Amino acid sequence: MCVDRRYSAPLILLLLLSLAAQAQQAPSLQERLAAAAPGDTLRVVGGVYAGPLRITKPVVLLGEKAPVIDGQGQGTVITIEAPDVVLQGFIIRNSGRSLDREDAGIAVYGDRVTIADNRLENVLFGIYLRQADSCRILRNTIEGDPTLDTPRRGDLIRLWYSNHVLIANNTMRHGRDVVIWFARGVVLHDNTMQFGRYGLHFMYSDSGVIERNRMLQNSVGAYLMYSTRLTVRHNLLAYNRHASAIGVGLKDMDEMAVEENVLVDNQIGIFIDNSPRAIDAKIHYRGNVMAYNDIGVQALQNAPRSIFENNDFLENYEQIDLVGGGRFTEANGTFWQRNYWSDYRGYDADRDGYGDVPYRAVALFDALTDRTPAFRLFAFSPVVQALELAARAFPVIRPEPKLVDPLPRMRPRLPKGLPVVDQPVRPTLALAGLGLLLMGGLIMRRARLHRLQ
Repeated sequence: MCVDRRYSAPLILLLLLSLAAQAQQAPSLQERLAAAAPGDTLRVVGGVYAGPLRITKPVVLLGEKAPVIDGQGQGTVITIEAPDVVLQGFIIRNSGRSLDREDAGIAVYGDRVTIADNRLENVLFGIYLRQADSCRILRNTIEGDPTLDTPRRGDLIRLWYSNHVLIANNTMRHGRDVVIWFARGVVLHDNTMQFGRYGLHFMYSDSGVIERNRMLQNSVGAYLMYSTRLTVRHNLLAYNRHASAIGVGLKDMDEMAVEENVLVDNQIGIFIDNSPRAIDAKIHYRGNVMAYNDIGVQALQNAPRSIFENNDFLENYEQIDLVGGGRFTEANGTFWQRNYWSDYRGYDADRDGYGDVPYRAVALFDALTDRTPAFRLFAFSPVVQALELAARAFPVIRPEPKLVDPLPRMRPRLPKGLPVVDQPVRPTLALAGLGLLLMGGLIMRRARLHRLQ
């Protein structure tokens, strides 16, 4: 078919005008939301859409083929102001950079909102819930801006007066903190918090569960403050070695259970400050592994009403540190029992798995650094070895033990139910030590079975 050239230019012009009219007639994503009825499901297939976006009614917004909502560096990208909203399957990127306005990828002001399977990129704050109860944050990847200094970053998840929220299977990197403030009944499980300031920060938030999370390469793995009835179990806290360098920190906490966590290659494994605070409160530390930290457990006071049971202290440079000196005593309600100590030199003649003589935490250099922390500059030096040799040769200069474990375990154990590290990590002595710990347990188990046969 041949078209006369005299008519080709007008035809092309008509075609372009028709396409432009169709583009003008296609509703924007915000217009589609405005036209939707409560309870509708809107599917968005691919493409790039400009933010900001406001969701003001209960709808389901499903992204297919990874559609992008771009905030263009201005303000909050998506604001949800209605209850019962589902936002799933989007790439959300380029929020503003104002800490004062708390620019975020997603801000939520409604109850029972579900945010799932999204990827947030180059955002200041990530997902921010304000007085939004019973929400679910599931399987999202949230990336802050690694070019910003840590104090200038926002929190990748922040809860403010938002109760009974479930945060599960999310990956968060290069933010400031994951913050839970004034929130009850929050559950966090199977999340990864990496390359931030505090991996997790609780304040004034009671009855929460923190389980099977990975808090890696932050300044502090988890810092828990002014709260009660928290359960912290089966978490991996490793390589937290920046400014503060703590695996788990407790400040004015009450009625806690810290159970079967692994704290590896931190400056301080567990840090205790005035916890428990209430006179009738207790804290239980059970089945945790403190391995290859500079200090296994450090306390500012003597940790009254605390029970340390069935923990493993494995090759920490200093197993226990009581700042300012002193002792952990049963008179204060502090009990150490059935823990494994890698520096225990006792024996098990009756082969019941427990040492026949108590473990005593006694080291002259540790006692000196408790009183004068600056002495740690001499750690690993020949001076320290000479001091310890003199203390063993002349017991008159040997200090009082910081603690006594009357029934130390002879063998370590690795907790079950730990999270899998699903990203490559640097091959350190800590990981090698944990592998040897696991292999040793298997060998001893086979030996016991062989004897029974």
